[in-house]
Amino acid sequence: MQITKDTVATISYTVTETNGKVVGRTQTGEPVHALIGHGFLIKGLEKALEGHKAGDEFAITLNPEDSYGEIDETLVQTIDKSLFGDFDVAVGNVFEADSTNGPMAVVVKEVNKDTVVVDGNHPLAGKVLNFLIVVEDVREATEEEIKHGHVHVDGHCPSEGSEHHCCCGHHHHDDEDGEHHCCHGHHHDDEDGEHHCCHGHHHEDEDGEHHCCHGHHHDDEDGEHHCRCKHHHHE
Repeated sequence: MQITKDTVATISYTVTETNGKVVGRTQTGEPVHALIGHGFLIKGLEKALEGHKAGDEFAITLNPEDSYGEIDETLVQTIDKSLFGDFDVAVGNVFEADSTNGPMAVVVKEVNKDTVVVDGNHPLAGKVLNFLIVVEDVREATEEEIKHGHVHVDGHCPSEGSEHHCCCGHHHHDDEDGEHHCCHGHHHDDEDGEHHCCHGHHHEDEDGEHHCCHGHHHDDEDGEHHCRCKHHHHE
């Protein structure tokens, strides 16, 4: 069976930059299950999969316009540090921010005395990416999957089970220390090896308490768009 619209393709892959650095890969035994033709995958990858069948292994190179887009300088913003409250913000922290297009992950790039620079671009924006892809299985999507617009894993929607399934297509990417991440920002490890979720930055403070920090954009009186951070104590 060939991959076409309204089929479910099960794939595994490795992604590298042009210098050979591995920036993405599926984990062993954790392939991606993609509903084709419904925007689950980046468009260049989905287009390349069309016509392939189970057992196929192939390589493609995608330019930014077919993957995560070019770098948008308007998504790099300098905001008032006071908006983070008493949270000890640091370079590499990831927050969820509200935008006109819905929630988005922003990464702290620079921390100054009174300001913080955040970047809402995807970590792989502006990069040429090489994909090595293995098609493990192809099947017809169910009517319910087509209606819902995503694959049902073991007969359930991803949110119904205890396992988390990444609906971004591009599953994990590696940082300079070899830690793996979900390329649509779902999980993130910082420089000290702590594990964070981009939809709430988890960290432990000096007294060992665990926090979740959510950043949100708001407009001030002069119409500037800023990121506001809230953090919550939880066990």
